[in-house]
Amino acid sequence: MGEVIRTVKVKLDVPDERRADLHQTKDQFLHCANTTATWAWRYPEDYCVTSKRKAENALYDRLRDETDLTANLVQKGIRRAIEATKSGVARLKKGETTSQPHFDAWSVVYDKRAATFHRDHVSLSTVNGRVECDYVLPDDTEGTPIGEYLLNEDYEFRTSTLQYDRSTESFYLHARMHRTADGQAQSTPPSEDAKHRTVLGVDLNVDGSLAVTSTGAFVGNADEMNHRRREFEKTRGSMQQADTRSAHLSIQSMEDREHRWMQDELHRASNQILREARDHDCTHIAFENLTDIRERMAGAKRFHAWAFRRLFEYVEYKTEMFGIEIAQVSPAYTSQRCSKCGFTHETNRRSKHQFVCQQCEYELSADYNASKNIARKLLKKLHSGQMSSSGGAPCQCALTSGTLSLNGDFYASVESTAEGESTDKPTTSVVGH
Repeated sequence: MGEVIRTVKVKLDVPDERRADLHQTKDQFLHCANTTATWAWRYPEDYCVTSKRKAENALYDRLRDETDLTANLVQKGIRRAIEATKSGVARLKKGETTSQPHFDAWSVVYDKRAATFHRDHVSLSTVNGRVECDYVLPDDTEGTPIGEYLLNEDYEFRTSTLQYDRSTESFYLHARMHRTADGQAQSTPPSEDAKHRTVLGVDLNVDGSLAVTSTGAFVGNADEMNHRRREFEKTRGSMQQADTRSAHLSIQSMEDREHRWMQDELHRASNQILREARDHDCTHIAFENLTDIRERMAGAKRFHAWAFRRLFEYVEYKTEMFGIEIAQVSPAYTSQRCSKCGFTHETNRRSKHQFVCQQCEYELSADYNASKNIARKLLKKLHSGQMSSSGGAPCQCALTSGTLSLNGDFYASVESTAEGESTDKPTTSVVGH
């Protein structure tokens, strides 16, 4: 089956008060690309880094701290530089003369994670939230690329580029449109309703395990991270009292070591969550919404908010390699609802780590129960969004020994020893990696 790809240039009607946000987004996007190019093009005579994964692992955290960009735009900036570095290396191998890539042209790369594409407008991520921009369309689109491709439902949007024309002070979206040779768009091959949706739920915690999945995996050790953090604060406090240059240098060195250790722990936790999703053939990963988490959780101070967001971002940019989608859902009542019978009451949660339903007496880890409820919330959203009136694709939650549908049907995995029980519990609650 062949493919048809067309690029359509469409002018955007950008609100005057948001134009500066797009310019700042461009500046920071190019900063990511140029920083990566400098890092990757270190030894052109012998060795240049052309691995996207190596570049992301080395630079992602730094660039997230240096910019106000979303995780996806940072990732796109890194990848743009690596692609240019690959091209440069290929030219060097041919004996051609070239130099380190440098980016100064006005452009920002957007995919469906950083932009929401519509037939009449687009929503773009910026350094200051999203901006909605209407397309400036001609009165008669028949026979034009806009009519044939942009407004044609047979074509779907792919990764596109935002550019700016300084002579006219206008913004343009170079929309990349795609369809297969048989005229069907492939945004949901062969159709979204024909594809299963299996969701892995993830519950995050300030103590005990850092994260617990709906498949019963207890990921990371929040207690150890809290202990390391407290010890560091104690040592830093005593050093600050000395108020000497040596003490300040020692504090900086300790901060760097602690930061690297925390990042390593979070990367390992994100990798385990990804393994759970892949091992259970998940199409989606659901986290609770982290917006205003410091206000919502009394125990989630600045450190916890940072750790939770970093973990989510690490999982987010790694999912793209495996075609898994990630989403956030409302955390309301996920800790109070029984994942077996649905009874919701604050007394169901006996303690930080124990859940006992007051109606059906279902008893299990409170965090594991919450992770299943988080998965269920995304399932309901996915199910309601299906176009098929007959129910569409199967929507199911990934559990320890199988899957559970929205209507309560349990399907045991081939490897499972469970006997058709829809309330499977994790085989272990040991905290670790």
